[in-house]
Amino acid sequence: MHVVTLRDRSSSTTAQFVPQAGMIGTSLDDSGAELLGQRRGLDAYLSDGKTMGIPILYPWANRLGGDTYTAENVTTTLVPGHNGVRPDPAGLPIHGVLAAYPGWRVTSESPDELAAELDFGADPGLLASFPFPHVLAVTIRLHERTLTIRTTVTATGDAAVPLCFGFHPYLHLPEAARSQWVIETPRLRHLSLDQRGLPTGETSVCAPRSEQLGAKAFDDAYDEVEDGAVFAVAGGGRRLEVHFERGYPAAQIFAPPGEDLICFEPMAAPTDALRRGGYRTAPPGQPATAVFRIRAC
Repeated sequence: MHVVTLRDRSSSTTAQFVPQAGMIGTSLDDSGAELLGQRRGLDAYLSDGKTMGIPILYPWANRLGGDTYTAENVTTTLVPGHNGVRPDPAGLPIHGVLAAYPGWRVTSESPDELAAELDFGADPGLLASFPFPHVLAVTIRLHERTLTIRTTVTATGDAAVPLCFGFHPYLHLPEAARSQWVIETPRLRHLSLDQRGLPTGETSVCAPRSEQLGAKAFDDAYDEVEDGAVFAVAGGGRRLEVHFERGYPAAQIFAPPGEDLICFEPMAAPTDALRRGGYRTAPPGQPATAVFRIRAC
């Protein structure tokens, strides 16, 4: 399986992506320090869809509230275990259908940039779970210790494509204990979740904050994320920033207990928006692009 290594021309920072394994990012290395959480590794992602590194969550991020959804006047019934659908422990469809999907095609590759695309409409299995023909294109660039991931959705049929996808970057600071990490978040609106991890409809405003992670655990949902918002984690003389440049108005912060990692997840729509509404679309003839960056400081 071909691993693409990107090299920053201005530093010793490198990044690795595996197009044939769902375009997952497996490493972000800064002078020998691995900055991505490896969890169970690439093999577990390939065999069981267990996330690590930087996976894409597509066409929906996090979970749906049931196996049936109606979007753009089309009703779809998902079958867990088929056509890429994976259930969470409660049986809800989670993280879309592209975990470890091998059908990506590299369109360009240079020492510091990788571009690949997936013709979603060419695979009947994918369309069975998300019946909106389109081309999904991802371009990744490593420049000045900053990894930029640009995603473009272009409709190839007559229907608009719902935008509910996201990414799940697992960040890791190797020089400091998790309890010493300090996280910084912008102004956000917190979405209360029920026991299944689905929004209840209750919300509250969170002012910008900086706090020590300590022993805290997060699996929290937010929306009203402004373009250009910055999330950060710092510790041991290192700082990692996730810039939600554009196209990601929602986020999930995930920091499970007992794991030395934290995720600031860019999301094109809140959890379960594919069933509840509140998502944007890419209409025919109007490609939609979303961009986020990970910066090592």
